[in-house]
Amino acid sequence: MRRTRTAIALSLAAALTLAACGGGGDDEPAEGGGAEETSAAGGDGGGEGVTIGIKFDQPGLGLQEGAEYTGFDVNVARYVADKLGYSEDQIEFVESISSQRETLLENGSVDMIFATYSITDARKERVAFAGPYFVAGQDLLVAADDEEITGPEALSGKVLCSVEGSTSAERIRDEYAEDVELYPAQTYSECVELLSAGTVDAVTTDDIILAGFAAQDQYEGQFKVVGNTFSEENYGVGLPKENDVCEDVNAAITEMIEDGTWEELLAEHTPEGFTPDASLNPPEVDGCA
Repeated sequence: MRRTRTAIALSLAAALTLAACGGGGDDEPAEGGGAEETSAAGGDGGGEGVTIGIKFDQPGLGLQEGAEYTGFDVNVARYVADKLGYSEDQIEFVESISSQRETLLENGSVDMIFATYSITDARKERVAFAGPYFVAGQDLLVAADDEEITGPEALSGKVLCSVEGSTSAERIRDEYAEDVELYPAQTYSECVELLSAGTVDAVTTDDIILAGFAAQDQYEGQFKVVGNTFSEENYGVGLPKENDVCEDVNAAITEMIEDGTWEELLAEHTPEGFTPDASLNPPEVDGCA
């Protein structure tokens, strides 16, 4: 730990009010080692806490089940928070849907975001990023018996679901199939439900996200990931634009990769059969701007 807990919390942004924003979860302690939702001012000895934005509906990445939070993103967040000097009970997890991530960082509702948050130049105009800690690729989820949709070029005239605030659907329309019909949703779980009901023909987002949904028990045998990726999505840790912890977060990510924890967490949380691009993973962190 390079700074005291209080110094880290104060340095995130001058306007942060760490006690703000509940995450919609229970106040009961999490079972099986999950972090409990606490007042961000709580923690050991009454010290400062940290509020972290995650997804609540992405199996294998960020999933809320009662008071427990699981997934690769969640445990990467726990690892980084520990290296920054925060104990388990000082972490408050808050839902961070795609369309709200920049706003949550700008208004001080969260201190960091670990939520399949791709680093882009447009987003860097509003927020800062540490990382990346994983590199995914955009792909498609379709019905298991669909033989027509083999890649983004095959989506002409099809109905495609993606999440508001994500760049995935716009990329397909702009670069591959201009006459695709876009069906916006608030969450990827909503998109997957629409695919199951036959309302849409495909769902697009990153391969690791789609693999997690396809592996859920309630959808067993219904879907397949096409397996034809067409982008590089560098997952970063979202931070307020003005901060002085980015280098510390990068140091924690580097240590996580070097000590073997990164590989262990990925193997624990990704479904059988999913293999990340070995030419891109594990990634090297970028310098902080």
